[in-house]
Amino acid sequence: MQQILWAEIAIKGVTGVILIAVPLISLGLVGIEKPSNGFWPRLTGALTLAVAVSIWIGLTYPEARGSIGPAALVPINLISAAMLIAALVMGAAAPTRRGKLIVAVGAVALLTLGFLEIAHA
Repeated sequence: MQQILWAEIAIKGVTGVILIAVPLISLGLVGIEKPSNGFWPRLTGALTLAVAVSIWIGLTYPEARGSIGPAALVPINLISAAMLIAALVMGAAAPTRRGKLIVAVGAVALLTLGFLEIAHA
């Protein structure tokens, strides 16, 4: 179970830092439509990084209270994947094929993490 959580820390941590540091450039590179300013991508990056840090705190300091554990990560991952899949189905995910592929890969990764956490909980 710890390997799954460490993988989730790495994925969400890197994604969060990239979205905070260079939101519009990163969205443009992966083919997702860029908003007029970087507020919403930065907010999303901050929330994603906060989840990664909370998982890290729970793994590093098991006696710490208030960290996010597997029971909370399952709905976070599955609901996030459902939102990405819904955007793909409705055709609102991204204007380019590259962007749609990135969104699909993200949805599959979130589903995989969610189901692995269910299986190992």
